Amino acid sequence: MHGILSSEVTVNVPASEAWDLYGTLKLMDVVVPEFFSAIDVLKGDGEVGTVLKLFFNPGALFYAFEETIVTINEEKMIKETDASKGGYLNMGFNLYRVRYDVIPKSKYSCITRVTLEYDLKEGWISNAQYVSLVPFIGFLRVGSNYLIANTKHTSSG
Repeated sequence: MHGILSSEVTVNVPASEAWDLYGTLKLMDVVVPEFFSAIDVLKGDGEVGTVLKLFFNPGALFYAFEETIVTINEEKMIKETDASKGGYLNMGFNLYRVRYDVIPKSKYSCITRVTLEYDLKEGWISNAQYVSLVPFIGFLRVGSNYLIANTKHTSSG
C-alpha cells in the first residue's frame, strides 16, 4: 500500500531564509524541545548521507528511529529524509519518506511544504493508521514562528 500526504504553510519571510532553516540541520534544533527528547547526528553534518537518530518523548508510538538525508536540492529548495533503521521500518513500512519544499511566493513570502510518502508491506496495511501529518504540521508551525521571530526581512518589516 502506497500513500502520500502533504500540508503547507505560507510564511512571510524570503524563501532563502526559510531554506536556511529547512535545508539544514538547524530545523532539528528548532523542533527538538517541542517534539523530541533528543536528536543525535550519527554520521555527517547535514549533507546527503547524514544519519540522524530521533528520540521521541514518552507516550510516542516508539522510542527512537534513524533517518537518513537522501536528497538535498539547493536550487529547487527540496530536502528528503528516509527512515533507515527501526521505528516505521519495524512496523512493516518499506518506505517512510519526509520531503520539505520551500517555494518562493514573492520577495518576502514563501510556502513551506511537508510531504509524507510511505509504502507498507503486504500484511501490514493496518499500520497505515499510524501515518499522520500532525507532527509535521507542528514542525511547519514551529518553523514558521522561528523564521518570523528571527528574520530581518519580512513582508511586515
